[in-house]
Amino acid sequence: MSRPVLEESRIHPAIRAKISGNHADIVQEVQAAVAANKIVVVGMAMNPFPRKARGLLDRQGVQYAYLEYGSYLSQWRRRTALKMWSGWPTLPMVFINGTLIGGAQDLQRLIDSGEFTALTAPKIGG
Repeated sequence: MSRPVLEESRIHPAIRAKISGNHADIVQEVQAAVAANKIVVVGMAMNPFPRKARGLLDRQGVQYAYLEYGSYLSQWRRRTALKMWSGWPTLPMVFINGTLIGGAQDLQRLIDSGEFTALTAPKIGG
C-alpha cells in the first residue's frame, strides 16, 4: 500500500526540522508502547469508540496497554501528530503485534471472523 506523503524535496530545508520534530514525543511514546506490548489502544477521553475497543478486549480476556491523549477539548494538536504518523484518521488506534489494525469496528470484525484469536495466540516455540 502506498499513501501520498509530501516528498522531502518539496519541503523547504528551513522547516524540515520543525516538521520532523512536531510532537515527536507523543509519536515516540506510542512507538515504545507498541514495541513493548502485544496489544495497544490509543484513545482519548469523551470518545465512546476507545471505550468500545477496550470493552471488546476486556471481553476477550486479553491484556493491553491503553494510552489516552486529551479529549475533544484538549490535545488535538498532539493527536494530529499521531494521525499523520500512522495515516489513521480517527481514534482509537488499535495495534496488535506492532501492526495497526484500525479502530473499534475493525477490531470487532477481527473478533467476529476469528482472526483476532489467531493474531493473539501464543507462538509455539517462541
